[in-house]
Amino acid sequence: MEYPIIVENLTKKFGDFTAVDHVSFRVTRGEVYGWLGPNGAGKTTTIRILLGLLKPTEGESRVLGFNPATETKKMHGHVGYMSQLFTLYNDLTARENIRFYGQAYGLSREKLRQRQQEILEMAGLVGRERTLTANLSGGWKQRLALGCAIVHEPEVVFLDEPTAGVDPISRREFWDLIYGMAKKGVTVLVTTHYMDEAELCQRVGFISQGKLIALDSPGELKRTQMRGQVLEINTTTPDQAMRVLKQAQDKGQIPFDEVALYGAQIHAVVPDAEAFKQPIWDLLSKEGVEIHAIEWIAPTLEDVFISAVRPSV
Repeated sequence: MEYPIIVENLTKKFGDFTAVDHVSFRVTRGEVYGWLGPNGAGKTTTIRILLGLLKPTEGESRVLGFNPATETKKMHGHVGYMSQLFTLYNDLTARENIRFYGQAYGLSREKLRQRQQEILEMAGLVGRERTLTANLSGGWKQRLALGCAIVHEPEVVFLDEPTAGVDPISRREFWDLIYGMAKKGVTVLVTTHYMDEAELCQRVGFISQGKLIALDSPGELKRTQMRGQVLEINTTTPDQAMRVLKQAQDKGQIPFDEVALYGAQIHAVVPDAEAFKQPIWDLLSKEGVEIHAIEWIAPTLEDVFISAVRPSV
């Protein structure tokens, strides 16, 4: 099946509020598809519709050829879901959680025994199988939760902010597991707030206020969706520099599309990097800000995301 996930004109309204607004996209087999948006943008609502947990107001969707709204039970044996809320049982061991979910999916005793060992090895939990889940670290818990979500070997997996609150090393290890699944042909739709994770997706859809506003590979999004150019400002006093730049933005002295801190640096988005580099340097110097460098850089996916979701003036 070329497109395990098909979404056509999908709309979901709650009274007068439109959570998902005429969204359409397709996800290919074995693809890792990122679904990004601010809080309340409609990401989780989309997943809940695709799982058959909510019925759409308009439009339709297909998951592995099933209509989630009418063939939910038939579909559930072929899909996996890991929510942003921790859903394992803390008073069970790692092995017992795998067994519980395997039995819930109707695996035979022999198949479950095989899958238990495979998941423990995949998640790096060999030697910890008898540890109470409550005593596992956040990273181990997330890998166990993924294992339980795929115990029945689904063809499509939905991951809703699966690494929220997990340290960077554990997040990277978790993504290694995601790509391991994708290489085997499993289709993955994942929501995340981490832009470094979004960079790992083969394609990314930006959703804002329920509308799909951009969809492409991370590289193409950077090339086509960025409004303006990015100047990276390196200074010893970024807080002071931010105040000066924000004041200049408010007064209309320099037409900044965005000014934001990125770690110890400042990213300033302007219509023309070369034209505004010197005026920004002069402005900051006049206010006593010590500047090390101002460089024109390629936009990050976060720059592009902010640019895409910010309304055009």
